[in-house]
Amino acid sequence: MEAKTKTIESFKLHEKDTGSADVQIALLTQRINHLTEHLQGNNKDHSSRRGLLMMVGQRRRLLDYLHDTDKSRYQAITKKLKLRH
Repeated sequence: MEAKTKTIESFKLHEKDTGSADVQIALLTQRINHLTEHLQGNNKDHSSRRGLLMMVGQRRRLLDYLHDTDKSRYQAITKKLKLRH
């Protein structure tokens, strides 16, 4: 819970922001990284793999939305999360 709160604090746009695209992308990235580590040790956990793929798709849709609406925020978040190389 502390990691989630810390992530929200670093990506929020205003004081009470918990659901903007930036925050959602950051939280999904955090969950994706955690689940990726889990799957490296548990190759046969197919239900978690499916959940991972769904999270990656959700993050992709949010990034596409942000790219279409506000390119500067898109570039800032991809740079901060090191998503595009």
